Amino acid sequence: QVQLVESGGGLVPAGGSLRLACAASRRAFSSYGMGWFRQAPGKEREFVAAINWSGSSTNYADSVKGRFTISRDNPKNMVYLQMNSLKPEDTAVYYCATSTTQRAVTFRRGYEYWGQGTQVTVSS
Repeated sequence: QVQLVESGGGLVPAGGSLRLACAASRRAFSSYGMGWFRQAPGKEREFVAAINWSGSSTNYADSVKGRFTISRDNPKNMVYLQMNSLKPEDTAVYYCATSTTQRAVTFRRGYEYWGQGTQVTVSS
């Protein structure tokens, strides 16, 4: 059974930073791409960032490019999302997910297991 547990969310002023972490229990974690998505109230869940199995390839939503960085630590079964220069529109519940492939997938249906999410609130 695969479990993903996010942590690191919280309340931060605009311009601040947060680092989200996702602990994965998945066997052969290092064989799969990982991603971060977010969902704001009343909106669809949207792609934020993805990383391939080795960490050599990443993809980002245009709205977070240059501000967010995804990384992974395969021996520890961890994936991270460093978020800098946060804006009020970044406020959402952030979810990590494990892909069905090795690639840094940007679409939701490319992921099969999801965490419960962590709330990020950016005050103006």
